[in-house]
Parts: sequence; structure tokens; C-alpha cells
Amino acid sequence: QVQLVESGGGLVQPGGSLRLSCKASGSIFGIVRMGWYRQAPGKQRELVAVILAGGVTNYADSVKGRFAISTDNAKNTMYLQMNSLKPEDTAVYYCNFRQLTSDYWGQGTQVTVSS
Repeated sequence: QVQLVESGGGLVQPGGSLRLSCKASGSIFGIVRMGWYRQAPGKQRELVAVILAGGVTNYADSVKGRFAISTDNAKNTMYLQMNSLKPEDTAVYYCNFRQLTSDYWGQGTQVTVSS
């Protein structure tokens, strides 16, 4: 089992920045993919950014050039640096760790971009 705890969400003005963290604990081995998803009210959950075991990253078109995913293996923590935030980035953000046969999710952290 893997436990994931997100933090770092909050209220920010348009153009501002936030850094989300996802702290992992438990049986952290065989992770093939880690990622951030988000879900806005009335919308389906969507992939924001992903990092594969080999370090390759991929981003949704809507966040390319503004968001950056990274990991600190020594701290068992994944980050999402979000810059130039827009109102349409408002959502609950979830982190996800994927092993070969299991998927783990955090509880979510709210990000609200508003003036």
C-alpha cells in the first residue's frame, strides 16, 4: 500500500504561483508513473502532468510552459510548480502513483485562482 498526502493548495490571484507537494509513504517500490490530475466543478478529472520512472515528463497542452512536475526521491515527494496561474486552473488537484497493478490517489488539494 502507498499513502499519498497533498499540500500546498490555496487561493491565489491570476498570474500568481503555487507549489503543490505530494508526500508518499508505505510500499514505495515499482512505481512506473507519477502524476498530477485535476477536477473542476462539473468536469471530468483530467491529467495535468506526468513523470515516468525514467524521468520523462509530459504535460497537458493547457499548462505547458507554466507548470513543472518534479520529484525529490530522498524525501519521497513529488511537486507541481504552477506559475502564471489562470482562473481556469481552479480545481481540486490530486496526485497519483501507479505501480504495475495498483493505482494510488491522494485526497486532493483545492486550488482557487481568483481576484
